[in-house]
Amino acid sequence: MAEQREKLHVVVFPWLAFGHIAPFFELAKLIAQKGHKISFISTPRNIHRLPKVPENLQHLVDLIELPLPRVDKLPENAEATMDIPHHLIPYLKLAFDALQQPFAKFLERCKPDWIIYDFAPYWLPPISSKLGISCISFCTFNASAMNTYLESFVGTTSGSESSWDKDIPEEHNESNESGVSDVFRVLKSLDAAQVMAVRSCMEIEGEALKVSKSMNSKPVIPVGLLAPSLQFSEDRNDENWNTILNWLDKQEEGSVVYVAFGSEVKLSDEEFTEISMGLEMSGFPFFWVLKMQNTSKVELQDLVVNESGKGLVWKTWAPQMRTLAHKSVGGFLSHSGWSSVIESLQVGCPLALLPIQNDQFVSARHMEEKRVGVKVERSEHDGKFTRESLANALRSVMLEKTYRSEAQEMSKIFGDKELQQKYIDEFVEYMQIHRPAMND
Repeated sequence: MAEQREKLHVVVFPWLAFGHIAPFFELAKLIAQKGHKISFISTPRNIHRLPKVPENLQHLVDLIELPLPRVDKLPENAEATMDIPHHLIPYLKLAFDALQQPFAKFLERCKPDWIIYDFAPYWLPPISSKLGISCISFCTFNASAMNTYLESFVGTTSGSESSWDKDIPEEHNESNESGVSDVFRVLKSLDAAQVMAVRSCMEIEGEALKVSKSMNSKPVIPVGLLAPSLQFSEDRNDENWNTILNWLDKQEEGSVVYVAFGSEVKLSDEEFTEISMGLEMSGFPFFWVLKMQNTSKVELQDLVVNESGKGLVWKTWAPQMRTLAHKSVGGFLSHSGWSSVIESLQVGCPLALLPIQNDQFVSARHMEEKRVGVKVERSEHDGKFTRESLANALRSVMLEKTYRSEAQEMSKIFGDKELQQKYIDEFVEYMQIHRPAMND
């Protein structure tokens, strides 16, 4: 039986973006809950940004710090994409690639059974192959987005054009300051992996996962949605949350639009203004978590504060899960990042979908098809949205009962802990059955 098999040692190695680090960390903890040893690898600053490992898992989860080498043009203390403007990300990849030697030395010392890694370390497979360590490529996107990217990448290399190319920025196909393109990284990393793991489940993406399996010559294993626990780990006496809670408690049930665009999205001045005015036009009270990096000009943030009598603008961190679960929140204006979609639907909150980049467009289209949200309409001519289109999407989500009804129905899957645990159990069992032979 699976529980009688020898325990695994798994190294977990995400790319330096918190949209990747967070689900990798959730996956690591869930594997550790099955009694397996985890070595979670990242940079010192990123390790210290992580939430604490639960006390009952601390003996199984080692947080390993690998300092980033200095790279010209990369600011000091820049260890994640959220620390830098978009145009400097290739330099972060260059620094990341310089971890090759220290990471190889770590692997030689500990010789784990498996490495679960991201798209970025295209240089890792030859190292793991030499040491006899099996590799799993873990996609933090959903299966629909993953298929879109693979279709586009294959189309790029074969000279054909994918029907979804408009969602894939051209920059991914071009070599950058790191010396290679993102397409090269993805294809090299994926090609050498023994397994592909996907942050999804059959109940949500059955057809897309079947397509994934038909597109790949290796096992494609859904690991579940990796939703954060509703048993909030934040300090319930947190002064910030008390202020937010007092404001939310004063609002009518289902009346508030929660607004957040994650840690990576930076809005243009024009986008910021249209969102601000669109919120005003919609007529709904709103709670906007407006992080510094979301706008290019700090003074624009005062526009919302000064003009709005209905909104609460929050300029520091706020607990997203607690906020979404509050009875006064009726909809979530989101950038459509997969983590945010999962958190919203876990508590049955419908979405106004405003994708900004990359996989967000695919996720938004997928969620609109499932009637759990409405995409903010963009012009076919220039791809821009307006305050009117944003206000219209918000009114649909907040006033048409079908979206909340479908989101609440979807929460039976997204919030089903037993169902999601089943995927982890099957994934871990696969790793145990197919663990490599021990090396001398």
